[in-house]
Amino acid sequence: MSAVIRGLGTAVPDRVVTNAELAATLDTTDEWVRTRTGIAERRIAEVGTATADLAVEAGAEALKAAGEQADAVVIATSTPDRSLPGVGPEVAARLGLGTVNAFDVNAACTGFVYGLAVAAGLIAGDIADRVLLVGAETMSRITDFSDRSTAVLFGDGAGAVLLSRGAEGDQGAVGPFDLGSDGDASDLLCVPAGGSRRPADPDAIAARDTFLQMDGREVYRQAVRRMVASSQKVLDRAGLTVADVDRLVGHQANARILDAVADRLGVAPERRFVNVARYGNTSAASIPLALADADLEPGEQVLLTAFGAGMTWGSTVVRWPSLPPG
Repeated sequence: MSAVIRGLGTAVPDRVVTNAELAATLDTTDEWVRTRTGIAERRIAEVGTATADLAVEAGAEALKAAGEQADAVVIATSTPDRSLPGVGPEVAARLGLGTVNAFDVNAACTGFVYGLAVAAGLIAGDIADRVLLVGAETMSRITDFSDRSTAVLFGDGAGAVLLSRGAEGDQGAVGPFDLGSDGDASDLLCVPAGGSRRPADPDAIAARDTFLQMDGREVYRQAVRRMVASSQKVLDRAGLTVADVDRLVGHQANARILDAVADRLGVAPERRFVNVARYGNTSAASIPLALADADLEPGEQVLLTAFGAGMTWGSTVVRWPSLPPG
């Protein structure tokens, strides 16, 4: 048996912030950002819009597309509305799903791939028949817009899939998986303050340590190496070769990272999909947003791979389903 994708939904804020708009307050230019990241614009949530709001919108669209309800909800996010509780139960309630199994998964930018593995496990273990998985982020809430190195990278959005039971080889079947982490490198990409180790006291706020900080060069190196190795492992487990991959959809963090991963794997340019120019890095939301934009054909073998804070990484394969038009 396998978990099978039955429906897909997305939600992004209306507000578009271009590189030129950021350049008005930062020491940067549109050309500088495009050259180094591939990003042209990103969506930023208005004041009062939180991660749960985007998750509910994307989740409702996925449920409608599938024509089914869910008996479990998994939210992949590193930007919950509050530090306690998670947003899963609230999203389930607002979607009218009642007292279902609902919780959050925080694996940062790898969250959607981890969430797919969790959803598949819930179905395989007879804990749930239909799982709504939502990758949802308001990264703007932890982004320091005075820091050029991170301000240009991140955006807000959500993407959701409904999964239910099916057979291996079915269109929409997800798996196998490769997941990994390296906690020794956790300081490379983190929000230093705001947790139990270092609360968000006045000193931390004054130092801007409640915002995301990143060692960009080392994250780049680790991301390429880990995503390539993970992709190769999952293809081996699936009994596939790179030649069998119809489309590579990686976490949309940086176009240069995605190209480097594809080049090392040997995936031709026409078989790669990149939409980071539209949305920037939306963390756990990036892969489902990319899947919605990729114009995939039913039956295509799609390789998903991601890398994020933690450090975490993961990959899986999806035999793309025939989905109702959005």
